[in-house]
Amino acid sequence: MKLTSTIDSQTQLVNAIKSNDPTALRTLYTSSFYKVESLVLKNKGSKEHAKDIYQEAFISVWTNIKNDAFVPQNENALQGYLYQIARNKWMDVLRSGHFKKTKSVPMEKAFQDKIEDDIQGQEAIFAEKMKLAMGAFKNLGNPCKELLTKFYFEKQSLRDIADVLQIEENTARNKKYRCMEKLRELVLVQKS
Repeated sequence: MKLTSTIDSQTQLVNAIKSNDPTALRTLYTSSFYKVESLVLKNKGSKEHAKDIYQEAFISVWTNIKNDAFVPQNENALQGYLYQIARNKWMDVLRSGHFKKTKSVPMEKAFQDKIEDDIQGQEAIFAEKMKLAMGAFKNLGNPCKELLTKFYFEKQSLRDIADVLQIEENTARNKKYRCMEKLRELVLVQKS
């Protein structure tokens, strides 16, 4: 089973993992290991640490999938989820008393600072994107504002929106697409 870049493929992968499909399990296992290994090695760990952490994280993800505690939200959700669990487990190891006796504390602090800087940077980027999107949204015409508000903010289905607007569902889908394209154009104009 090859990982593809759609949410549907993530859902298929999750379903295959639930049914203990060996190919799906092997694909997931091999797809993210080197990223976690790199994280551990860059932060005072060894290859053995990386293997142990990755196996623990993999088992946690597998258990959460089996218990329906994980639903993919985007095309890289499963790999990101696995990486996040491994990263958190490695942070726990770095914080542990045993590891602190053998490893330097400043490295843990540097690692935490880097993570916090990355998070703050991502939040700043997200805030800037939201500011641009909301500015562009204000410049959309009222029909587009109404349609996008109903779909994205009020979480109405296209069928319900079509009923309210007294149009066909396909027409509502096409209008939503055109409104999103117009919004993207307005965002690009604001960036320049």
